[in-house]
Amino acid sequence: MLDAVVVGAGPNGLTAAVELARRGFSVALFEAKGTVGGGARTEELTLPGFRHDPCSAAHPLAVSSPAFRGLPLERHGLEWLHPELPMAHPFLDGTAAVLSRSVGETAASFGPRDAGAYRRLVTPFLHRWDTLVRDFMSLPLTALPRDPVTLARFGLVGLPPSTWLARRFHDERARTLLAGLVAHVMAPLNGFATSAIGLVFALAAHTRGWPVARGGSQAISDALAAHLRELGGTVHTDYEVKRLDDLPPARAYVFDTSPTALARIAGFGDHYARYRYGPGVFKIDYALDGPVPWTAPEARRAGTVQIGADSEEIGAALRAASRENRAPDAPFLITVQPSVVDPTRAPEGKHVFWVYGHVPHGWTGDLTDAIERQLERFAPGFRDRVLARATAGPPELAARNANYVGGDIATGAVSGLQTLLRPKLSLYPYATPHPAVFICSQATPPGPGVHGMPGHNAAKAVWRRLRQT
Repeated sequence: MLDAVVVGAGPNGLTAAVELARRGFSVALFEAKGTVGGGARTEELTLPGFRHDPCSAAHPLAVSSPAFRGLPLERHGLEWLHPELPMAHPFLDGTAAVLSRSVGETAASFGPRDAGAYRRLVTPFLHRWDTLVRDFMSLPLTALPRDPVTLARFGLVGLPPSTWLARRFHDERARTLLAGLVAHVMAPLNGFATSAIGLVFALAAHTRGWPVARGGSQAISDALAAHLRELGGTVHTDYEVKRLDDLPPARAYVFDTSPTALARIAGFGDHYARYRYGPGVFKIDYALDGPVPWTAPEARRAGTVQIGADSEEIGAALRAASRENRAPDAPFLITVQPSVVDPTRAPEGKHVFWVYGHVPHGWTGDLTDAIERQLERFAPGFRDRVLARATAGPPELAARNANYVGGDIATGAVSGLQTLLRPKLSLYPYATPHPAVFICSQATPPGPGVHGMPGHNAAKAVWRRLRQT
């Protein structure tokens, strides 16, 4: 009998399996698709030689993750590449605000009236980032805070809505960049703890950067899988699990799946019936004949580029997708241009480009024209660079990754108490009604992103049970 079986080879399932194998437990991992990866994959979606990331592309949380930083992933081929600027947010006048590794350069891009306010906001946390990120990405029941004072100070700033935090700034440049940071998790700008979301992304840029993985996000998943095999774990692909009886006998079962899928497989009925899924996204991967012709020079040097004319436009786009059940006329866009720093991603002189906008849950329309009209506002002539495009709306994203229910790439709405307390109101979020079954997907704390911490935290709960049995 195995000690643990893990279902789902996304970053969290892989991390959970690795953490258990590191502690001497026998582990087998089962994945429905033909390769490991989940939200961290790389494929030729458009033309030969153009390597795209179907989901995550830039990785501010991965490079800062306590789970990943404790593993020898570089030994298994993972190499982080840092663009000159982690992120830029261009404006219609041809200028841009930026997130730089330098706090000074970032503050200066906001203008003189807000430079000091930004410095005062981030400075208390910069030198305590590694400890702070470990504290807020772990649960009190899995690890006591190492710096409770700084964590409490961060909570005072981060728990209110981002609209409160925006009041610290006089001008629209800083407010717009902050709104864009919050929108990365499709959260309403006036939602609970949205200030923390924006602040986390900003601090990550200043401390560890917003890198891409050389060769694509698949390198993260492949490195985790290689380390798991090195530790004696086994990986089984093309193995779809429809019920617990499909799996070999084990002392514990760990699911990197949506709560809906887990309830169906394990027979939990309506245990997660109140769990809410959020808006979907419409994503386009482009093969380009050259770099994106951004008007703002800063955007040409950035790995990630946020697109929204101002905070009001960004807020309206989020409301349309999440509350008004319609596609926004001017969608807020998150874009990543990996080939500005990684020439291996496209043939010489060509580029890959990644973009998505928010749409309602389960939306079946086509946002291509709205996305490209929005891009043309900030990069005139963009359409002339397009060699090929691969589009994916909510149905296609859900078919590609079953955890993306209705196209929700966060595997659950990041709003209200569910921002922090997911998938249920419980002190033991990784536990389920069955004492030997656990959940470790991004539907559990600390939530969405490629960082492995739900898997890392869930593994702690699993090995405590295994030691007791």
